[in-house]
Amino acid sequence: MNQFKGEKNLLSEKKERFSSAGFIFAAIGSSVGLGNMWKFPYITGENGGAAFFLLFIVCLVLIGLPVLLAELAIGRSGRGSAATAFVRAGGGKNWMAVGFLQVLAPFLILSFYIIVAGWTLNYAMIAFNGQLFSSSNYAGEFNSFISGPMPIVWQGIAILITAGVVILGVSGGIEKFNKVLIPGLVVLLIVLMIRAVTLPGANEGVAFFLKPDFSVLNAESALVALGHAFFSLSLGMGILLTYGSYVDKKQSLGTAALAVGAGDLLYAFIAGLIIFPTTFSFGIAPDQGPSLIFIALPAAFSAMPFGAFFGGLFFILLAIAALTSAVSLLEVPVSFAMERWNWSRKRSVWILSLVCFLLSIPSAMSLGMVPELSFGGKALFDWVDFVTSNIMLPLGGLLVTIFAGYFWKGAAEAAGLKAGWFRVWLFMLRYVAPILVFLVLLHTSGILSF
Repeated sequence: MNQFKGEKNLLSEKKERFSSAGFIFAAIGSSVGLGNMWKFPYITGENGGAAFFLLFIVCLVLIGLPVLLAELAIGRSGRGSAATAFVRAGGGKNWMAVGFLQVLAPFLILSFYIIVAGWTLNYAMIAFNGQLFSSSNYAGEFNSFISGPMPIVWQGIAILITAGVVILGVSGGIEKFNKVLIPGLVVLLIVLMIRAVTLPGANEGVAFFLKPDFSVLNAESALVALGHAFFSLSLGMGILLTYGSYVDKKQSLGTAALAVGAGDLLYAFIAGLIIFPTTFSFGIAPDQGPSLIFIALPAAFSAMPFGAFFGGLFFILLAIAALTSAVSLLEVPVSFAMERWNWSRKRSVWILSLVCFLLSIPSAMSLGMVPELSFGGKALFDWVDFVTSNIMLPLGGLLVTIFAGYFWKGAAEAAGLKAGWFRVWLFMLRYVAPILVFLVLLHTSGILSF
C-alpha cells in the first residue's frame, strides 16, 4: 500500500527530467540569488574584503560541495519529494520528519523572499524611468516605499511570475526559464563589471576585494564565511533534494556539484567586482549592510554618466537572481503537494502560491505599515528570516550530513564517485562537515559568538 496516496501522480510527473545542461542551469539558478549580490558584498565589506573572500572559497570546498553532492545523491536515489527523499533512499521512517523540515523551510523562506524580489522589480522600473534618481533622499524614499502598500502589489507580481514558470513543469518551465535567464544574467554581470572597474577611483575597490590582508580575519569571520558558503548553495532547504530527483541516472553528480559550486563562486566574484569598485569610486562605505543595495548604490548610479541605464540593469540583474531562486523555492512544496495529496501540478502551484502570498502580507506590513507586527524589537519579516535562515536551514543541513555519513548504506552507489574520491567525500561528511555545520547553527542562532 502506498504511503502517500499521490505517489502514482508524482512518479508520473517524475518521468520528466532535466537535461544535463538544464539541470546545471537550474541548480545554478537556485544558488545564484539575492544572497550573492546583496548579502555577500556587505559581509565581505564588514570582514575585510579579499581575505574574507579567500576564506569563503575554502569554506565552499570544505562544507559546501560535500553537502551539495549528498543532497543531490539522496534526491536522485529517492526519486520523491524532499519529504520522502530520505525514506525512499533507504532511511527509516524517523527520517520523514527531516524531510518535512526541508519542505516547510523553503515555503516559509519564499514568503519573505518574494517581498524583496518585489522590491527589486519596483526599483528596476523606477530606475529605468528616472524616478529613482529624482530625489537625493534615498534612505527616505526606501523607507517610505517599504512602509506603504505598494510592496504588497510588487510581491504579488513576483509570486505570479514564479508560479507561471513552475506551472509549466520541470523541463518546459524551470529548465527553459533558467536556460534563458542565467546566460542573460552573465551578460548583465559582465556589462556592469566593466562599467564598475572603469569608474574613476575604482582601483581602490578592486584592491580591497582582491588583495588580502589576513590580519583582519578572526573567528567571527570564519563562522560568517562558513554560514554564507552553506546558504549561498541553497543547502538545507530541500531544493537540491527535489532537483536531484529530476536528474537522469547518466548525469555525473560529482561533475554537476563542481559546476554548481563554480557557478556560485563566479557569480560572487563578479558581484564583488561590481559592488566594491562602485562604492569606493563614490566614497561609499562597503560595510553598510542591506541598505547598501537600496540606498547607497542608487546614490552612486545617480552620480555616474548614464546612471539610470546602468542602475536599471543592476536592479534587473537583482530581479532575475531573485526570481530564479524563487522558482526553486516554490518547486519544493509543489513536489510535496503532488505526492502527498495527489494534486495536479497546476492545482499545487496556484494553491501554494496563494497561501504563500497571503503569508507574505503580514511580514511586508511589519516593516512599517503595521509596526505592531513586531516582537522583541524585531519585525515579523525579520523573525521569519531568522528562524528559517539561521535555525531551520543549518539544522536541515546538519541532518543531511549525519544521514549521508552514518546511516545511508547506498551512498557509494548513489554518489557515483570513484573509490578514492568516495572515501574523501565520506570522510568530509562524517568528520568535517557536521562539525562545521553545527558551528554555523550555534553561530546563526546566537548561541556562539566572538
